[in-house]
Amino acid sequence: MDFRIMGFDSPLFHTLHHMMDLHEDGDNKNNPNAASRTYVRDAKAMAATPADIKEDSKSYVFVVDMPGLKPGDIKVQVEEENVLLISGERMREEEKEGAKYIRMERRVGKLMRKFVLPENANRDGITAVCKDGVLTVTVEKLPPPEPKKPKTIEVEIC
Repeated sequence: MDFRIMGFDSPLFHTLHHMMDLHEDGDNKNNPNAASRTYVRDAKAMAATPADIKEDSKSYVFVVDMPGLKPGDIKVQVEEENVLLISGERMREEEKEGAKYIRMERRVGKLMRKFVLPENANRDGITAVCKDGVLTVTVEKLPPPEPKKPKTIEVEIC
């Protein structure tokens, strides 16, 4: 939580906020809740990242809003052979000396979506283009399998 939103803009609250962020992001092996925190953070990132999915005769198209991210800050990966993972992180702008936020409404933090790809998705035919904060990932479809011809067995005469 950002304490500045609630009107607390003192160095003490800033330090506490920073310490909480380090604690949440660190790999704390002694904390039994560490995995669940990562899960909750990822779940929040997925819920806050809007996406559309379109299908045409040759491909699947995933359109994801990635506001404020440069193309180099966005990762598009295929995990476990059939899970499309789109992620990125929008960092808070550095405050300039003498300026302070009056209101902070724009989202900062992790952006992420996961999609299970259909069986006919070509994992080698994936392209991604980012324009004006909108990422478009196109996944080509594999051609339909040719119907199997029946096997003819020759009957021998004895």
